[in-house]
Amino acid sequence: MGSSAFFIICILHSAIATTCGGFIMFYLKEISVLGHGIETAKKMMGSTPHDQLLIQTSDSFAGLLLFVIGLLLFMVAFVKDREFQNFFAKGLILIHLSVALWRVFFERKLEDLAYDWPRQLVGDFVLGLSWLFFLVYSWREKYD
Repeated sequence: MGSSAFFIICILHSAIATTCGGFIMFYLKEISVLGHGIETAKKMMGSTPHDQLLIQTSDSFAGLLLFVIGLLLFMVAFVKDREFQNFFAKGLILIHLSVALWRVFFERKLEDLAYDWPRQLVGDFVLGLSWLFFLVYSWREKYD
């Protein structure tokens, strides 16, 4: 059963990452307005044409990276080795914890993003908790 839980979590995380990555690559303005509001989205797009090009290029690469991470999660979902699954889950818990810490210590200090970080922090914890629940479930199965 632990293997199927790993598969389901990987597929869900893959769907989230590929969808978000695709939206960031192709619909950045709309996603920024939806997530941050019109005023903040305008500020995040830059004020000069040079800044706008750099920001758009950076965001497109970030979206591409997120999309590729989603594809990798999809491929990893089919791995049946329990030791690898546990190792992978531990690594992803550390990644989600690191992102959450980055939001707390750095992102909240940005004036334009200050009201967004608590909501995003909840998302980081939920994603990290899904892997933690998988580990607890697999440990329970292992020692029962």
